[in-house]
Order: sequence, then structure tokens, then C-alpha cells
Amino acid sequence: MNDLHVVFGTGAIGLALVHELNTMSLRVRAVNRSGRADVPEGVEIVAADASDAETAAKAATGAGVVYQCLSPPYHQWARLFPPIQDAAVHAARAAHARYVSFENTYMYGDTHGVLITEETPLRAQTRKGKVRVVMAEQLRDLAEKGDLDVVTARASDYFGPRGTAQSPLGDLVIGAALAGKPARLIAGPDQPHSYSFTGDVARCLAAIGTREDVAGEIFHVPNALARTTREVIAMISEDLGRTVKISVTPRLLLRAIGLFNPTIAELDEMRYEFTQPFLVDSTKAETRLGLSATPLDDAVSQTISWFRHRSSAK
Repeated sequence: MNDLHVVFGTGAIGLALVHELNTMSLRVRAVNRSGRADVPEGVEIVAADASDAETAAKAATGAGVVYQCLSPPYHQWARLFPPIQDAAVHAARAAHARYVSFENTYMYGDTHGVLITEETPLRAQTRKGKVRVVMAEQLRDLAEKGDLDVVTARASDYFGPRGTAQSPLGDLVIGAALAGKPARLIAGPDQPHSYSFTGDVARCLAAIGTREDVAGEIFHVPNALARTTREVIAMISEDLGRTVKISVTPRLLLRAIGLFNPTIAELDEMRYEFTQPFLVDSTKAETRLGLSATPLDDAVSQTISWFRHRSSAK
């Protein structure tokens, strides 16, 4: 592989990956619309519309690995997400680079509490899950035909530094707790749930981007032992030194808010993840890649520290 690693997207995952690759002393180029981001010294930052194939290909010139970490607004997935993947795939093929796809677990659908592995069938019934199925099957077909060197990492619901509005433990939970407000949830807090820490996501993406023996494979990001959201909020309370109350938004109210807020409207179809056990197995990444999840209490503490720093910097 060429030694240039091109990361499309500078959100919570993209930036975590940029920092991880930089600590590995690799050449890194980050791509976003503005050409501005909080990247380490020595990391190149390029402005580009990654939904345009030729523009994306130009931004990825010279890449040995292309990482797709972009995600459009929640309510525009069906319209915007497939073209973004198409452009990133084109960029990787034009550069003769490996394509590393960052994904979530929506494509599996509701498994009714059954453990989700990399072999779980793709049976999504939600709008966003169906988009994920189409995109995943496209990459699988390209890999099977030998048209693309592709490796995939799938994370459960993630949290961590920079995980703000898009994280279920972000602004509405840790951000709210730091402001002295109750943690706000879209469903009850008492079902075990696999959460992925952004630092672990980055390490998994970097691992599959730099290993030769994983082409065509799918890995679940290493997750700490599933805990209930109530237990996670208890960890937040312990770190803050005070009790954080819990506020569950009634479903009817969630739907009412969604009439005016399209992003909130998209949360309703994902409630199944929090009304029953949602368990994502990561044994493959642990055994094949030698990775382990950050202990959950450590991950919570690191996330709180980042939120505190953000608040003090305002």
C-alpha cells in the first residue's frame, strides 16, 4: 500500500481516526467541506465535496487507504448517503487504494435481543436500516468481484470525545448532566446495551486499514461488556460526584417533537434498540486484530473530561 491515509469526514469518528493514525506516525490527509478541522500538526486538511465523484477522487490522489467516515443528516440518509459512498468508492478505485468503511449496526434490524455477530443476516425494516443494507451489499458485491479492496468496521451506538448531538450518551446525557439537568433518553434505561467508544472505533479502523490479511472482511468494533443505560448514568454520577436524574421522553411526545424537528423524528424507528437487550458481539476483532475495548468507566471518564474542556473553552 501507499503510505498516505485519506480520511473522509472530520466528525467524532473521523477526527478520532485522524488522531489515531497520526500517533502511528502515518501520513494523514483529512477531507471535509470547509478545509478546516482540529487536526494534529503535520496532518493535511483538504476542502472537497465528497459527494462528487471526481472531486472526491482528486482529494484522495496518492492514497493507499481511503476511510469513509462521513454521515449526512439523519433525515437525509436515503437521498444523500448512497451518493457519498459511490463517490468515496470511486476515489479509492481511482487511487488503487484500500477502502475502509465505517458503519453502524442498523442493517441487522431488530434481532429481538439475540446477540448480533458479523454473520447475523441483514434484515432491517427501518428506513435508515434499509439504506445501510443497500450500501453494505454494494460493498460486498464489489469485494466479491475483485473490483475493490474493502474492509468494514461496524460500531454499535457510539459515545466519546466529540460525540455530541449524534451520540445517545452525548449532549442529551453527559452534556445535560454537566449542566445540572436530567439525562434525557428516548426509551427506558434498564435494558443491557452495547456502546462503542470512539477511541476503540478509531483503533479498529486503523487496524483494518493497515493490515494486509483482512481484505473483504467485516469486523465489529470492540465493545465493553454491555451494561444498562442506568448503569452507565451511574458511572457518570460517580465521576461528577452527584446523582444524575433520568428523564425518559414519552413516545407520543417524541413523535410530536418530530413534527417540527426532522432529526428527532428519525429517532422513533430506532427505539427498538433500547426497549430490549441490544448486544453486539466483538469477539472477531478481539481475537483476529488483538484489540480490546476500553473499560466502560474509563471511557465515560474520558468523555466527561472532553465535555468539560469544551464547556470551559466557550
